Amino acid sequence: MNRRLLALALASLVSLPALAQVSVSDPWIRATVPQAKVAGAFMQLKSARTVKLVEVKSPVAGRVELHQMAMEGQTMRMRAVDAIELPAGQTVNLASGGYHVMLFDLKQQMKEGEQVPLTLVVQDAAGKRENVAVTVSVKPLTYTAPAAH
Repeated sequence: MNRRLLALALASLVSLPALAQVSVSDPWIRATVPQAKVAGAFMQLKSARTVKLVEVKSPVAGRVELHQMAMEGQTMRMRAVDAIELPAGQTVNLASGGYHVMLFDLKQQMKEGEQVPLTLVVQDAAGKRENVAVTVSVKPLTYTAPAAH
């Protein structure tokens, strides 16, 4: 009996909670015209532990990058970033005008009502990575997101 309890206790150590426990809310992509090769993805992310979003993958794009919009003097510029910090317990808004996900070399048109798979890759301070699968809704071309909560 003691061996069983010891084995159970050891097994519980092996099945520690997930690395980041990242929750995703309100993910969306704006629909595109048929010729478009680029789209943006937006959402709110919240992690139980401090981690970084280091990569995003999707089968609908040839390349996916993390981007940030920022003012440089009098001009708003978009640039790729290596990672987006997700502080423990804080919501990080990926939205137009700030951090967001860019999908390049689209393999298909993003049509209103479709669902697009994304895989978010988060990394902790020790370098351990975890994949977070997300299904993203395609919104109308004219869609404007409500203010983040």
